[in-house]
Amino acid sequence: MDYLELGYIGLFLICFLSATILPFASEGVLLLFLATGFDPTICLAVSSLGNIIGGLTNYWLGMLGNPESLKKRFKKPDSFERLKKAVDKYGYWLGLLSWTPILGDPLTIALGFFRVRFWPFFFLMSFGKIARYSVIIYLFYQSY
Repeated sequence: MDYLELGYIGLFLICFLSATILPFASEGVLLLFLATGFDPTICLAVSSLGNIIGGLTNYWLGMLGNPESLKKRFKKPDSFERLKKAVDKYGYWLGLLSWTPILGDPLTIALGFFRVRFWPFFFLMSFGKIARYSVIIYLFYQSY
C-alpha cells in the first residue's frame, strides 16, 4: 500500500500502527511526507494524533489484562518485579517514554496493566509523542 497516495489518512494510519506492537517506522514515513511537500503543521497534527491514539489503544489493551497474567509471561520473575517496582516508583511519568523505539509500545501496555492514573499518563504520553515529531520536523527543515 502506498501511504502517500492516501495522503494524510495514510500518515495517520502508519503513525497509529507504529504505536502498536507492529514494527512500523513512522518517522521515516513522516520524513517522506515532508520531502514530498505535505504541510508540516498538518503532518505534525496528523502524525501525533495517530500515534497518541495508538498509544491509548495499547494502554486500554493493557487494562483488559490482569497483572498476574503478565507475571506468568516473564521468563525471569526478577524482570517482572523490576517492572512492577519501576511502575510503582515512577507511575504515569513513564508515559514520557512512550515515544521511544522498542521500549515505548510495551511500556504503554504495562502501564495499562498496572492501571496507572489515566489523565496524567495521557498528557505525558501525548507530550512525548508530539515533542518527538516536532523535533523530527524541525531537524528536517534545518537540513535544507
